[in-house]
Amino acid sequence: MSLSKNIAEPSQTRVDMVMGAVRRQIAGQHSQPGARLTSIRAMAERLGVSKSTVVEAYDRLVAEGAITSRPGAGFFASGHLPPLSLAPVDPSAHRDVDPVWMTRRALNHDASLMKPGCGWLPASWMPGDDIARALRRLAREGDGHLVDYASPHGLAPLRQLLARRLADRGIEAPPQHIMITESGTQAVDLLCRFLLKPGDTVLLDDPCYFNFHALMRAHRVNVVSVPYTPNGPDLTQLEHVLGAHRVRLYITNSALHNPTGATLSPVVAHRVLKLAEAHDVLIIEDDIFADFEQEPAPRLAAFDGLDRVIHVGSFSKTLSAAVRCGFIAARSDWIEELVDLKLATSFGGGAFSSDLVFRLLTDGAYRRHMSSVRTRLADAMGKVIRQLHTIGIEPVLEPKGGMFLWCKLPGGLDAAQVARNAFARSVVLAPGQAFSLREEACTFLRFNVAQTLDPTILPAVERAMLQAHPE
Repeated sequence: MSLSKNIAEPSQTRVDMVMGAVRRQIAGQHSQPGARLTSIRAMAERLGVSKSTVVEAYDRLVAEGAITSRPGAGFFASGHLPPLSLAPVDPSAHRDVDPVWMTRRALNHDASLMKPGCGWLPASWMPGDDIARALRRLAREGDGHLVDYASPHGLAPLRQLLARRLADRGIEAPPQHIMITESGTQAVDLLCRFLLKPGDTVLLDDPCYFNFHALMRAHRVNVVSVPYTPNGPDLTQLEHVLGAHRVRLYITNSALHNPTGATLSPVVAHRVLKLAEAHDVLIIEDDIFADFEQEPAPRLAAFDGLDRVIHVGSFSKTLSAAVRCGFIAARSDWIEELVDLKLATSFGGGAFSSDLVFRLLTDGAYRRHMSSVRTRLADAMGKVIRQLHTIGIEPVLEPKGGMFLWCKLPGGLDAAQVARNAFARSVVLAPGQAFSLREEACTFLRFNVAQTLDPTILPAVERAMLQAHPE
């Protein structure tokens, strides 16, 4: 079963599709001002639509001023290229389903807001006392930890420890194959800078972590997607997409997929790697939720040996979002190039965060903390699932760990409208449209079970649903 039901493409007309393709072409800097656009015949053949559809799309774009028509010569990009915008290309799209806008709301420090749609643990669940003790030790010892830049590759003892931790998951990555970053997001961004150029095609899961969509817009690449099932990407669809598009990069989670909570199976992992090899696709395996697992799942990097898979991790979700520390594990020659890129774009990281993380990992505090978190999450998962059932919201599956539930709303309710109604009641939800471009996503919400335990949240969600119910 596909978690996105593997239905038809979003409900837009063929004219809308053509207009969107032209807008992306211009916004992606493929057509300089005054550059001639693809001919009507060629565009029709490329998109598989009729010439009359392209004519109507071009006429509408001329009316908007996005392009110009020169009789006998064709159609041309008009005006100056717009500055980079991470908002949706479609101006009619509501910002409530825009990933960047959702992030702004979730990061709002308004204490009155409740955030069952956010992607992190409550502050009360984090090891504040352990962090404070480690800070005091670090301050007493001095030695430049509080003021110096880190070495280009990152703290050597931490990289050695990460190599041992990765080995426990079957990933062979000696310290020279590891680079410390400021976060998992910085790691993925650096890799996109390293591997992609504007106009490349990137494959994402459907649904996927919503910020991947915003990040791909920032890198001006084209996005295609494949439905995600309880065992990993839909292999039939994956083979079809890779055959139909020249995909450069696939970005995915292996363990505790965000937002679905699904887990990659060994059979699917092997087939994904075979298809990636056959179509010369590179893979970024974002593994920032690894330590939430109750039982280890397969890792693409373990099967692949860091040949075409690059492994990314972070401690922002498990330890502290204020102590920014992530890492990249990749081929050693790529690591050297990535170190240069990191220095060019950020001049390197600070020694403080990585040293603090190293101390927490080695004094037993992190192990005890995560053992407690996994227990609390398992308890919260059961409670929230039962409570969601009572208001008619059904999780697609019960994950084997982690904090996320991917849930179906009853009666075809629009998730974005429910989210708008809930926000008026100081509840921040995560509507499915931000995680997926498919029409069916509009009936889904992602819940964070650790953030949904307040007894006032689900009654507020139920009222928001009733308000959104069609007459």
